[in-house]
Amino acid sequence: MRVLLVGAGGVGGAITRIAARRPFFEAMVVADYDPDRAEAAVAALGGDPRFTAEQVDAGDEAAVTRLLGWHRCDVLLNATDPRFVMPLFRAARAAGATYLDMAMSLSRPHAERPYEECGVKLGDEQFAQAADWEKEGLLALVGMGVEPGMSDVFARFAADELFDEIEEIGIRDGANLTVDGYDFAPSFSIWTTIEECLNPPVVYETGKGWFTTEPFSEPEVFDFPEGIGPVECVNVEHEEVLLVPRWVDARRVTFKYGLGREFVETLKTLHLLGLDRTDPVTVPGPDGPVQVSPRDVVAACLPDPATLGERMHGKTCAGTWVRGVKDGEPREVYLYHVVDNQWSMTEYGSQAVVWQTAINPVVALELLATGAWSGAGVLGPEAFPARPFLDLLTDYGSPWGMREQ
Repeated sequence: MRVLLVGAGGVGGAITRIAARRPFFEAMVVADYDPDRAEAAVAALGGDPRFTAEQVDAGDEAAVTRLLGWHRCDVLLNATDPRFVMPLFRAARAAGATYLDMAMSLSRPHAERPYEECGVKLGDEQFAQAADWEKEGLLALVGMGVEPGMSDVFARFAADELFDEIEEIGIRDGANLTVDGYDFAPSFSIWTTIEECLNPPVVYETGKGWFTTEPFSEPEVFDFPEGIGPVECVNVEHEEVLLVPRWVDARRVTFKYGLGREFVETLKTLHLLGLDRTDPVTVPGPDGPVQVSPRDVVAACLPDPATLGERMHGKTCAGTWVRGVKDGEPREVYLYHVVDNQWSMTEYGSQAVVWQTAINPVVALELLATGAWSGAGVLGPEAFPARPFLDLLTDYGSPWGMREQ
């Protein structure tokens, strides 16, 4: 397997550190718009000859396609933000390569009824091309991070091995992470966080299909394991709600994020001021007016999450809560994966949230390389057997857990 990794930021850098410990691939080309960042990611691996650095603009489909061909890469792993999903998705298909991402094509709210009906849903642009990928015998494995990704694997595992009937699947994400020296310092890309938190959340129900609600709706307190404890969680737009019902039979699917009241109020303020917008606005500059995206300005004003590991303390938990029936009796479980920031920094030099995101596509790549996972078309993690993934995740030294509720 020869991999083109596009994006050498926090998650991309963690991917290289995790992959460097595994023998399943022949080469990994680390490409980024910033050549210094790509070079730094490769240099950090101590001279592993399988890794090389390249410069590429993720939005330039032709350049990415050429790079895939030049290095004879048969897989493109997308570690950029969701704005670049579609150009990279198309470039992989043009080159005849397998495609993996950790976040799917962007949504657009319904023009008249944004908090009741879906407009363009997450992943719609990718799934619209599913028949073409399948016809060409190519695989696009979409949403293969932690959430979406591992959480979807948990949903498939629950359906296959833990339940006869599933009433509800709810992804629940929470943490007790703190960052020294900052009152507000998101542990993941603020660009992506704004996108998923301020868009209308999507809920799935049998008979009703997909529908939307107000941002931060249906607050609940969820008790997270391994010392994290109770965290208030709210509805947030996320890919799992669009993925799980395609392959897993559940009457209701939700995603709730443990943001905390202060974080929610900050996001609401950004929205009130229009600072969540992506359309450029004109502002004065030293050489005349310039156009800037308000959201990009917010991101530029905040610290890079990948640099916060030394200041960060606590744990992060990603998991899937499932309620249903087994052998005629009601059952409720929480399948989860916890990463302690002190461990991930000591072991890999990566902060917990980006490391937890990064391990899953590497595990998936290994399953594809060995043939344990295979397929064609545009497929989510639920389309593959869960047990090989969970066993290999444990083999990587990062076991998962299950709690009966």
